Amino acid sequence: MTVSAPDPHDTARILVEALPYMQRYDAATVVVKYGGNAMGDANAARWFAQDVAILKEVGINPVVVHGGGPQIGGMLDRLGIKSEFKAGLRVTDKATVEIVEMILAGSINKQIVASINAEGGRAIGLSGKDGGMVAARKVSRTIIDPETRVEEVVDLGFVGEPERVDRAVLDWVIASDFIPVVAPVATAIDGPQTYNVNADTFAGAIAGAVKAKRLLMLTDVPGVLDRDKKLIQELSVEEARRLIADGTISGGMIPKVETCIYAVERGVEGVVILDGKTPHAVLIELLTPGGAGTLVTR
Repeated sequence: MTVSAPDPHDTARILVEALPYMQRYDAATVVVKYGGNAMGDANAARWFAQDVAILKEVGINPVVVHGGGPQIGGMLDRLGIKSEFKAGLRVTDKATVEIVEMILAGSINKQIVASINAEGGRAIGLSGKDGGMVAARKVSRTIIDPETRVEEVVDLGFVGEPERVDRAVLDWVIASDFIPVVAPVATAIDGPQTYNVNADTFAGAIAGAVKAKRLLMLTDVPGVLDRDKKLIQELSVEEARRLIADGTISGGMIPKVETCIYAVERGVEGVVILDGKTPHAVLIELLTPGGAGTLVTR
């Protein structure tokens, strides 16, 4: 089978159409949260790596924050360590947090770095612990006991939320023309203990600290859906809160949208929830008029 070369006129037209968007994001910082489910497909992983390398080449400064929940779960299963979730977060004891750090800051982080480098980028792997980038406090959550209907405090172990972000390391890496790839583990604000941090929350804190022009949250769904299961292309913070309150936004989408609100209120111009398995979703969202998901803005 012979594959014909792309028409040079089509290529030129695409570049001309992309130019205004390249100018819009020129020298801007874009944080991309790369989800554990979105990174599970080999083709999607390559498309993602290509997109990130291209962003840097056209003058945009990408910062990648990645998750790894499925990969962590798989390793814990292989090691015979029982994994428990409460209030939507993984209960992380001392043995589990060591595995979490090994997977997130080790194998997954380096796989993403290698993929971006293979596509011509210059990525460098980091975690929230490097240079004191992210200091976290212990998460406190409550749940309702299904039998007694009494609210009780849940001890999630070594699970944290960002308390402080020092952008110095990120600024240095970006200025050195590298692409930072950051794993969501952090040091406790009051000591050397390691905390596992939800990747969405971590990405929102990073995006807010660097005043990113965009935070892209790559997931395995097309974006926020209305009651008729149709994609909502744009939401204000006020509209997003209303849809959470009336139940339109529910389940696992609630913390993602809450992260969008958090980031926008801390200075991010806009946050997009989009399907990371869509070919070249990042480029489509940033460099084409149509976009690829749900945009949340002030």
